[in-house]
Amino acid sequence: MTATPSTFRSHVEDILDALNTAPDRHALSHEGRYVTAGELRALVFRMARALRLRGIGRGQTVTLLSGNLPEVIAARYAANLLGCSVNHLYNKLSAESQAAIVEDVETRALIVDPRWAGRAAEVTAQVPVKDVLTLGPAPLGEDLLELAAAESAEPLPGEARPEDICTIRHTGGTTGHPKGICSTFAQHTTYLFEHQDYPRRQLLCTTVAHAGGSFADTTLRSGGFVVLQDDFDPAAVLAAVERERITDLFLLPPLLYRMMDHPDAATTDTSSLRALVYGGCQASPARLADAIRRFGPVLVQFYGQSEAGGISMLMPDQHDLARPELLRTAGKVLPHIEVEIRDESGRALPNGELGEICVRSPHLMTGYWKQPELTAQVLRDGWLHTGDLGRLDDEGFLAVVDRLKEMIIVVGGHVYTSELEDVLNSHPGVTQSAVFGVRDADNMEQVHAVVVRRPGAGVDVDEEELRALVRESRGAMYEPARVSFTEALPLTDAGKPDKNRLRAEAERAVA
Repeated sequence: MTATPSTFRSHVEDILDALNTAPDRHALSHEGRYVTAGELRALVFRMARALRLRGIGRGQTVTLLSGNLPEVIAARYAANLLGCSVNHLYNKLSAESQAAIVEDVETRALIVDPRWAGRAAEVTAQVPVKDVLTLGPAPLGEDLLELAAAESAEPLPGEARPEDICTIRHTGGTTGHPKGICSTFAQHTTYLFEHQDYPRRQLLCTTVAHAGGSFADTTLRSGGFVVLQDDFDPAAVLAAVERERITDLFLLPPLLYRMMDHPDAATTDTSSLRALVYGGCQASPARLADAIRRFGPVLVQFYGQSEAGGISMLMPDQHDLARPELLRTAGKVLPHIEVEIRDESGRALPNGELGEICVRSPHLMTGYWKQPELTAQVLRDGWLHTGDLGRLDDEGFLAVVDRLKEMIIVVGGHVYTSELEDVLNSHPGVTQSAVFGVRDADNMEQVHAVVVRRPGAGVDVDEEELRALVRESRGAMYEPARVSFTEALPLTDAGKPDKNRLRAEAERAVA
């Protein structure tokens, strides 16, 4: 039964209570600066009061544009404490894409890391926002830290209700209507990694706008310590693991490979690691075997979607070099999660057969922000249709084989091929293009584009020019790793570009 509004306690209130149990301990660090649990808790209450004085409250949206600062964690908690929805922009998107999201979610306040003040100016020039608040002195907006310093640090009761939207997370590009995934406060009261029997010391070197934020929440709620780094640098990560005796680390597979291939990995003391969690895209079984040999039995694979939450996990004892077939799976389905493999007609398939992975779970999104028709396409009869192809074996291991969707998963987010094709086709020297993902030697997808030049256009277009066009229009995340040219795209019998053939040719070229 859903808690009544008078008794409901949000995840933020749980975290604030945990911070109060030992206020003098270190809770966060960033570039050598340490923040105690008491300081973080006080800052959250001060910020919440400062936001409320500006009329910001329950049901409104607060958007964050930032790196991984301790003050960003506090701002997110302060907004959620007031019952606001929080939308955190990805930094690698273009200003145009960010502005489209800011407008779409009806942003009431934009909270800005001063290091991103220039980008905030670009965004707000396109989409005015009532309140622009900065986490320190900046050439725009008001300094939220200064405003908060004038407020009381006394506890403030949470105003969120279980059914209120807690987060709006965008998963791809923004042509047309941005696709924002909505989850409620009730869904944020469970923590996947909270039952560990050791004091957590978490290193976050991926953005808190995505999975990193959830790992920070779990660690702080458990009374642990979070080390924040703004970006991934393998030498810096390894050094922090040794220096701070890190127990928990989350990486996307490409970052895991870079870390274990770095020369420092052979000499760094990583014995403190207890859970090296990886996920977000498919991993290479051969590289996972290398990682097991390098770091020991600490790897944990996490498979999930923003729309579905967690789905399955491959635990450390299942990363078994004597059973390499398990490294091709995403582990076993989590407790209280139901998974069915279905065919195109919606019929549940027996073990071993390939079909779409469908999920029923308490953690399913409530829907896509202001897109009921799109929501109805993927949420049907209480089941989420993930768009992923997979199979279950007789032991209950789930293998994710491919995707029905054409999106390409890259470090930092997702690339939608149709959007990228639209950008390429906008060049006066291009008549047609096809975009697809090509797996490299580490089984990671790289964005490839094949372009047909426009004959007689009088414009000599080359690869660098098109890559620059994409960077400017959609941001670095969308930039193709390779652009090649052809006189005509091969077509299927139905008349569509034959991307399977193009992909096979590209794979042979990079082999």
